[in-house]
Amino acid sequence: MSGILDSVNQRTQLVGQNRLELLTFRLQRRQRYGINVFKVKEVLQCPKLTTMPNLHPLVKGIAHIRGQTISVIDMSLATGGRPIDDLDNCFVIISEFNRSIQGFLVSSVERIINMNWESILPPPKGAGRANYLTAVTEIDNELVEILDVEKILDEISPVNTDITGTVLEELVDCLPAVRRVLVADDSSVARKQVQRAIEAIGCECVLVKDGKEAITLLRSMAKEGDIHQQLALVISDIEMPEMDGYTLTAEIRNDPALKDMHVILHTSLSGVFNQAMVERVGANAFIPKFNPDELGAAVKAAMPK
Repeated sequence: MSGILDSVNQRTQLVGQNRLELLTFRLQRRQRYGINVFKVKEVLQCPKLTTMPNLHPLVKGIAHIRGQTISVIDMSLATGGRPIDDLDNCFVIISEFNRSIQGFLVSSVERIINMNWESILPPPKGAGRANYLTAVTEIDNELVEILDVEKILDEISPVNTDITGTVLEELVDCLPAVRRVLVADDSSVARKQVQRAIEAIGCECVLVKDGKEAITLLRSMAKEGDIHQQLALVISDIEMPEMDGYTLTAEIRNDPALKDMHVILHTSLSGVFNQAMVERVGANAFIPKFNPDELGAAVKAAMPK
């Protein structure tokens, strides 16, 4: 298992081609799950876990891994299942989200699968665990659920969405006449985080769930008139079903009616490849999500001087 991610650093060529690679795993139930390889730092046999007082109920314990103290979250318990108790035969997926490192305790880890984002679909309406799903796909005639990890993490350690006073004052003073912002993100938690920050500075948010929905709406608005008289800018996640944020940005730049739209990409992904891809597809800015002051500063930079 230690070698399953040996070639992760060679996989960055997939980014920007509307492709991703999923690391599939299982919990107590037979259901299969997936996580984007770019969010994974390491996979290892479950190490010794130390329990501590006042831990969140979803945190199985604390592990000391490569000089770091990492919280290990029981992903079965977090998604409404039974806790994982057989620690000798389970695994921990070490992941980085929003500049924080945590471990996800899972029953088994399977393999890495190369996929197109077009094959990653929004969760079906009315799904029993849709509250924790960000997308679904099919692999080997079997449904694979992609969890809204940001929602799970937000329940354990909620993110502050308030822009600090001085930044807020500067933003309010520079707002243009057009104050509508299009926000594209498949995570309901991430959409609400961005929405709260943007509305705090006096802007209106138009919310969509993925890049495909965003480009469809943008083209529809452009047919009605000058897009810049309707929207101030676009803020988009990178990882989204059907069309990722890089592909969305490229589509915007290739459309004569949209090509000058200011685009801010934000993501929970980490890695130096992000900035290079931001420049390649023509996005105006990239920020790791979620930091309200950084988001506010990026919005301010987008406003006409």
